[in-house]
Amino acid sequence: MEMKNRVVFITGSAERVGKHIALFLAQKGASVVIHYHTKKEKARQTAQEIAQLGTPPLVVQGDISSAADWERMRDTILQHHGRIDVLVNNAAIFYKTPFLDSDEKDWDRFMNVNLKSVYLGSRIIGAEMVRQKSGKIINIADVSAYTIWPQYIPYCVSKAGVIALTRGLAKALAPHVLVNAIAPGTILLAEQYDEEEEMALIQKTPLKRIGDPQDIAATVAFLIEGSDFITGAVINVDGGRSLT
Repeated sequence: MEMKNRVVFITGSAERVGKHIALFLAQKGASVVIHYHTKKEKARQTAQEIAQLGTPPLVVQGDISSAADWERMRDTILQHHGRIDVLVNNAAIFYKTPFLDSDEKDWDRFMNVNLKSVYLGSRIIGAEMVRQKSGKIINIADVSAYTIWPQYIPYCVSKAGVIALTRGLAKALAPHVLVNAIAPGTILLAEQYDEEEEMALIQKTPLKRIGDPQDIAATVAFLIEGSDFITGAVINVDGGRSLT
């Protein structure tokens, strides 16, 4: 799939890794759709940066745990662009949940934002891709899905679900829609991390450094334009963290 003029919808693209993906793909000629839920000002700033590269991007707002919001966002994109070529399910939440201190609200929040959203988006946007007989879905998972960190169990389980969903969707939406996942290691530290925790993460990573958001953006770009014969794959972009 050529990148130029392809309509790429990236959830959670107002900031952090999602923003880097949006900017990287826009630089390569994609028609990027920026998404935000509550961070309107950050989405506006990201859209301004992309507009400086050429065409101002479409910006949509929505709760990704709501089917109605997904349908509204789909309709807005189709009215503006006429098609959706790529969906990047990037938006997620991440915070510490020591098991005995966690509760049902934590569990439901992680499942709704990190997993249910991927199911809804892949079903609602995927149906449009099947109709147009072309499309790619790229889900952002996490290497923690393999090892399950005890202080982050709901998060890890939600990301394990993303990997399982990716494999199932690759079968369910074939042959016209390719579905793959990227499993990052530590790319951007969470705000609550301190220097000691950062060094511990670095020591657990064979390459002995934190990753860069551009590593994820470049992998997304590869899955879009590098090959049309990859589906159901999970690509670890983790500096070897999943080996430890």
